[in-house]
Amino acid sequence: MAIDGGSPYNDSSSSPFKKSPWSSHMASSLNSSAVEDTNFSPNVLMGSLVREEGHIYSLAASGDLLYTGSDSKNIRVWRNQKEFSGFKSNSGLVKAIVIAGEKIFTGHQDGKIRVWKISNKNSSVHKRVGTLPTFKDYFKNSIKPSSYVEVKSNRSAIWLKHLDAISCLGLNEDKTLLYSASWDKTVKVWRVSDSKCLESIQAHDDAVNSVVAGFDGLVFTGSADGTVKVWRRELQGKGTKHFFSQSLLKQECAITALAVNPDATVVYCGSSDGLVNFWERENHLSHGGVLRCHKLAVLCLVVAGNIVISGSADMGISVWKRSGNEHLCLSMLRGHSGPVKCLAIERDHESASGEKRWILYSGSLDKSVKMWRISERAPPMMQSQQQPYSSDSNRVPTTLSVAPTFSSQGRTSQNK
Repeated sequence: MAIDGGSPYNDSSSSPFKKSPWSSHMASSLNSSAVEDTNFSPNVLMGSLVREEGHIYSLAASGDLLYTGSDSKNIRVWRNQKEFSGFKSNSGLVKAIVIAGEKIFTGHQDGKIRVWKISNKNSSVHKRVGTLPTFKDYFKNSIKPSSYVEVKSNRSAIWLKHLDAISCLGLNEDKTLLYSASWDKTVKVWRVSDSKCLESIQAHDDAVNSVVAGFDGLVFTGSADGTVKVWRRELQGKGTKHFFSQSLLKQECAITALAVNPDATVVYCGSSDGLVNFWERENHLSHGGVLRCHKLAVLCLVVAGNIVISGSADMGISVWKRSGNEHLCLSMLRGHSGPVKCLAIERDHESASGEKRWILYSGSLDKSVKMWRISERAPPMMQSQQQPYSSDSNRVPTTLSVAPTFSSQGRTSQNK
């Protein structure tokens, strides 16, 4: 294992933490801002975690712990930029990680969802406590003819089991419901407390690449069929039921990522053409515009405060700030040597002057996780620096192309 501030392919130092030149610049900036708090921190690289064992496909941050999932089937746990512990799934590539209280859920290429808990005796030990669907649920449904649904090749399968890769996991607002999206075109709803499958939604005509629970009981799904759909959650007895509400978008390009700003009631959608569309809710959801961020596919999105961040197959990370009715491009972060597959963000600290800061983690197919400090008050990029990443929805970028089809991207089409 090496921890390095530059490219993971550089010759690493014997030191356990080698800062990049950007980190040194950041340290001096932070020292000066500690003296004079009116100097706001720029958005800068802090360092990089590297473990040469697999491409990074998923991230989840919780307090001082960072969980990373890769195609090595391992989940690594990091604390204070050092490897703290790890556990192996034996269940295929780790496509998604979410944390709900004391439980960690991991979604895998083989369609399974694993459930883990931290040992009470040793905080560095994680024990697997279950698999979704549970054996009890699966057995109970296997003896009911009504539990079977028709799948391709004239076969049938039990409705509560995913038949293809898990693409995304998400939690509702109070973390009582877990949503799993899959390339089998369905979204399934699980109760966190007892891991019971409550519902299976035939959501799309192609692979579902993203699911996110939003505001006012709404759930958003994005698919390789080019649509973004809205579902309304309603409680029914002890369970829950989701009803189709509306389609926000239908296009040729695959939907690859979704994110929601619940406070501002804004929905963001990333696509394989490199664009980020967004919708704002006043009385109803209406299209707010397009952020022209990347040359290749948007692979991941994350929202924190008024900040929205996108990672792309073009190896860049775009940072935007929502201000009133417009979005300002604050930074185009460069440092990865492979597609940026996943993002996670945690609140850093707030200065005496009220500056809001976050620690951003970015996972890439270059096998590294980079750490960035993000500030809402970082100065916006000059207009000339933003080419071709203008947020002007009427302007056509000069070099924008659809990303090539490769395994790091969300499923673009099952026919390809």
